Amino acid sequence: MLNIHPRDFCLALCLLVFAGCASTPTTPPGPPAPQNLLGSTDELQLVTELSLNLASEYGGAQVLVVLEIDGTLLNMKPGQDVDPCSPTALESHASKMQPSQEDAADLVRRLQAAGMKVIVMTSRGPACRQQTFTELSNNGFSFSADAWPPAEGYPEPFLPEGGDQPVVYENGVFFADGQNKGLMLKALLDKTGDPKPVLIVMADRSRDSLNAVMKEFSWTSTKVHAWRYTRDNAIASGS
Repeated sequence: MLNIHPRDFCLALCLLVFAGCASTPTTPPGPPAPQNLLGSTDELQLVTELSLNLASEYGGAQVLVVLEIDGTLLNMKPGQDVDPCSPTALESHASKMQPSQEDAADLVRRLQAAGMKVIVMTSRGPACRQQTFTELSNNGFSFSADAWPPAEGYPEPFLPEGGDQPVVYENGVFFADGQNKGLMLKALLDKTGDPKPVLIVMADRSRDSLNAVMKEFSWTSTKVHAWRYTRDNAIASGS
């Protein structure tokens, strides 16, 4: 017959209970911590699909998608050599630009439908607002309903910290006026005062702009997936 002292029995029972508790987590593990990523692609669908995966993993509200217009969403139509921000372009009602891909607007709508905040950050200046919104609308793009708050933007231009020129954020389109996009995007997110996104997914033709954003957010909790869009091979490297 096995004799066990009551004290030893209680100790063994406590150890079994503790082991059972330790082996069964009370909450399921969350997604892995996001990491920075820098790549290139000539297909906006790749950026879309990867963004949708991130939204399902971290939540759509935690992912901010940032897109450029020129050379990314839109390109000049063949035979058009008029600056889209010129007075001549403003006077014409005919669209001088076309989507970089036939499905570009549909891909943007898929991002928006998944609950992500989607904005444009363009190197165009505030003086080009009217032409820009006309071209976006003519080609099926709208960012006002799903933009980073405030969706309607700010009523007046503002000078961001670290900037040299006033900028405008209106209806989901951020006119950075050729300034450092890393500084500009960081300043915009700081100005809103809202919780920062866990991830920024950015598509832009300019390697310099992508690097600037990655550098600016490198010491923050927000990670950046930066994609250089290369569909237009006529664009100079790093332009």
